[in-house]
Amino acid sequence: MRTVEGPKSKFLKVKCPDCGTEQVVFSNMAHKTYCLVCGKLLAKPTGGKADVLSTEMKVLS
Repeated sequence: MRTVEGPKSKFLKVKCPDCGTEQVVFSNMAHKTYCLVCGKLLAKPTGGKADVLSTEMKVLS
């Protein structure tokens, strides 16, 4: 019997440092993610795991 590994990527709940809005982002994103309210850059792709520039609040399953 083989065991199958789960995905290594997750969804992250982050908080904008400027306006305090919470937003969900993907840990292995391909595009920059901006705050939906004020437009501040929250996370940027690095070719693997995202570089989160805001406060990471929680890892979602």
